[in-house]
Amino acid sequence: MESQKAWFYEEYGPKEVLKYGDYMLSSPKPDQLLVQVRAAALNPIDSKRRQRPIFPSDLPAVPGCDMAGVVVAKGELVAQFNIGDEVYGNIQDFNAEGKLKQLGTLAQFVAVEERLVATKPINLSFEEAASLPLALQTAVEGFVTAGFKKGQTIFIVGGAGGCGSLAVQLAKHVYGASKVVATCSTPKVEFVKSLGADEVVDYLKTTYDEIKETYDFVYDTVGDSKRSYVVAKEGAPIVDITWPPSHPRAVYSSLTVSGEILEMLRPYFEAGKLKPAIDPAGPFSFMTGVVEAFRHLETGRARGKVVISSFP
Repeated sequence: MESQKAWFYEEYGPKEVLKYGDYMLSSPKPDQLLVQVRAAALNPIDSKRRQRPIFPSDLPAVPGCDMAGVVVAKGELVAQFNIGDEVYGNIQDFNAEGKLKQLGTLAQFVAVEERLVATKPINLSFEEAASLPLALQTAVEGFVTAGFKKGQTIFIVGGAGGCGSLAVQLAKHVYGASKVVATCSTPKVEFVKSLGADEVVDYLKTTYDEIKETYDFVYDTVGDSKRSYVVAKEGAPIVDITWPPSHPRAVYSSLTVSGEILEMLRPYFEAGKLKPAIDPAGPFSFMTGVVEAFRHLETGRARGKVVISSFP
């Protein structure tokens, strides 16, 4: 079995347990692609999985769910993609039976099921595409969970984060919200306005109780539903993407991991209606910047997605 360069951990703990070195490289299964990773992105779940065994997984484990890259080999059952195709996706299906993949996306090559990836939008860089999958799938799931209808109003808690920045754009340009309001801190107000929010609430200056209007859907991407519920209309859905939701009225929304969701939204990206948001501190170097990227992610103050690039 050949080896490749990757970041991995052999024990659970803080970011300092991460090591850079040789890791196994296996052949794709019949339904899988082998993708040479060109860029990857970090998500909070990557930190949580490294800190404690919240999902069954063998060790040593390579972190990372999101990637964009080039197909270099494929199993005999793969029909949709060919060698040389540029693809992107979230390689970890959290709803599948059994353990998660040991080999995540912070590696030179990953094996991933054909059903989990999609064709990279032609106008996006690998870094931009890698920033999207898990956050985009999560954001879409919230609208589905809420049964959101065109013309309704939405209040998004955390409009500058990885999921929230996409939820703002989806509300405005895909789901047809009549009014999009989002929260963020003072330095990020103009950024969230640029995403399409009609109004931005600076949570450092305004509390939920001071907001007079109520909304058809409260989408809480930061786990603050114990307070944000007050801006929901009576009987309106409150979706919280953190588990467990901190208010009894809030419904937890996870994600459906599928390349179909990414493919469905590809025309919106290629038309410029939806745009990736990469944290300006990055992209971080694969060879030298992964620990620093995790440190930045774990401050909780990233703007958009934390991206890893410059894979060898």
